[in-house]
Amino acid sequence: MAFALTGRFRGTRKRIGKFSGSIDGIGDQALFYWRAVASAPRAFIHYRKETIRLIAEISMGTGALAVIGGTVVIVGFLTLFAGGTIAVQGFASLGNIGVEALTGFFAAFINVRIVAPVIAGIGLAATIGAGSTAQLGAMRVTEEIDALEVMAIPSIPYLVSTRVMAGMIAIVPLYALAVTASFIASRFATVVIYGQSPGVYDHYFSTFLIPTDILWSFAQAIVMALAVMLIHTYYGYNASGGPVGVGVAVGNAVRTSLIAVVTVTLLISLAIYGGSGNFNLSG
Repeated sequence: MAFALTGRFRGTRKRIGKFSGSIDGIGDQALFYWRAVASAPRAFIHYRKETIRLIAEISMGTGALAVIGGTVVIVGFLTLFAGGTIAVQGFASLGNIGVEALTGFFAAFINVRIVAPVIAGIGLAATIGAGSTAQLGAMRVTEEIDALEVMAIPSIPYLVSTRVMAGMIAIVPLYALAVTASFIASRFATVVIYGQSPGVYDHYFSTFLIPTDILWSFAQAIVMALAVMLIHTYYGYNASGGPVGVGVAVGNAVRTSLIAVVTVTLLISLAIYGGSGNFNLSG
């Protein structure tokens, strides 16, 4: 170690330097996340109007995006087609072994636990998250954030905590729309396209749709929103290098948030349902 730090073994020294920089980066992110979460009460009290404005912007979009409904329509369409895909694949796969009647179970089980949360998280990262990174990155490279600090306006509560809270609040109705769209698409594909009896589909769907699973699914979506907004605001707040640096920050934030979405899904699924899935196939 001493040789690596005093000039010999340059390759080893470079690797140690990269490793040290990575550890420092993790510490910086953890400190930023803590400050953002700890500043949430202050942001809610002093910057309530800004939080409400961001909720409206996140849900319906601004400018040309508001014409198509912003994130609401995007998340709705994503989960709509994902639910239809689940029905198509489920009916075809189960039909190979003669149990296509269980397509309702397939839709109730997979949509709630996997598809709707993951698709909603991806949509959140691609729309709200990327937009927040670009906004904060543009403010950073044009020194608007520094101007706020000069005017004695704390930038983290005003710019970061408000966006984190807005994302966590907006995800609740957005996710309700996402789950509903996935259910409607699955039923439409199974009953209308494949011609399964509505009674058979509804029986298995209602039998295996556990209300507590829906509540846990909403909790999972809120945790995803928290992780996505924290990651994207961090990369936007610390962007540098002009417009090119903002683009790099958006790319890094999207990649990191997508990893966070699937990681949250895995960890929460294991914590709640365990390795067995916590269900009994019967009826």
